[in-house]
Amino acid sequence: MIVFLMKRKRKKTLEKKTIIEIYTDGSILKNPGGFGGYAAILLRDNKKRQVVGSEPDTTNNRMELRAVIAGLTVIKKPCSVKIYTDSKYVMNGIRKWIGGWKKRKWKNSQGKPVANKDLWLLLDRLCNYHDTYWQWVKGHSGDKWNEAVDKLAGKAARDGAEEYE
Repeated sequence: MIVFLMKRKRKKTLEKKTIIEIYTDGSILKNPGGFGGYAAILLRDNKKRQVVGSEPDTTNNRMELRAVIAGLTVIKKPCSVKIYTDSKYVMNGIRKWIGGWKKRKWKNSQGKPVANKDLWLLLDRLCNYHDTYWQWVKGHSGDKWNEAVDKLAGKAARDGAEEYE
């Protein structure tokens, strides 16, 4: 998937206009190297849209990243987006680590190449296109939309594995 986006200035605070909320999750049958699934649920003005997908021979972290990318990619016009994830990897990566990775030419703090660089580059572009705001949610804690997206991602992994066999 190739996505071309124009850069735009990011605003510091959420505007009072309509905000799209995205709940995301990734799932894997065997980590690493198993069949994985990802899902995003987009919510706006009492409307819901689901995006799901799967991949063979992957990792849970890749599926978590794919879920966010899939959700952001279907939004065609720049807007304010609040992203909910239960992945500390995604949260830390986008909020804490990515700046250092860029300064170190995509090397981690140990000097090794950043894992999943291809997806981080794409996510970074999407986050610069939209005004993104991040919220971590504890997985399996009763949050309605987090539970729903968890089920979709798990089903995508299982369905993908069945089709692949």
